[in-house]
Amino acid sequence: MEALRYLPGVGPKTAQRMAFHLLQHDRQGAKFLVDSLADALENIRRCNLCRTLTEREVCAICDNPARDHRQLCVVETPADVLAIDQATVFNGVFFVLHGHLSPLDGVGPEELGLDKLARRLEKGEIKELILATNPTMEGEATAHYISELARNGGVSVSRIAHGVPVGGELEYLDANTLAHAFNGRRAV
Repeated sequence: MEALRYLPGVGPKTAQRMAFHLLQHDRQGAKFLVDSLADALENIRRCNLCRTLTEREVCAICDNPARDHRQLCVVETPADVLAIDQATVFNGVFFVLHGHLSPLDGVGPEELGLDKLARRLEKGEIKELILATNPTMEGEATAHYISELARNGGVSVSRIAHGVPVGGELEYLDANTLAHAFNGRRAV
């Protein structure tokens, strides 16, 4: 039960239900889970180019010649890569930070691989850098830091839009979301 509590969003009761289910009703499922986790721990690593999680030296996205390698989207997590790749028409490549700048937590540019990003930008292959960090204070600070890196390298920088979600109603939005929406408005 304690091991299951390492998973995000799993509290004591949920961990207890999961453990009893696996031990009482699905021992084969428990074995599959154990084997899958062991295999992932042994074989999953970071892509040498973008730092997402992969079983290969270079992930399938970075290795795909049909993608636009001149467009680079910077995200905080491998889950962000999956979300953007599945939900948008973005056909460029990614760079995964595995977090955001947070000096109080000891997370600086080195921990995010920003030296590797800077070297990649210096090569001159990247023409547009798209910042897709989360709209938190840390995400915004990270985006600002990276935008300076990119500008120093002569790379065009853009930021994904933040604001009113599709289907959202204005009366239910918080002040920060509305402020972002107004500041990011565009002509129609």
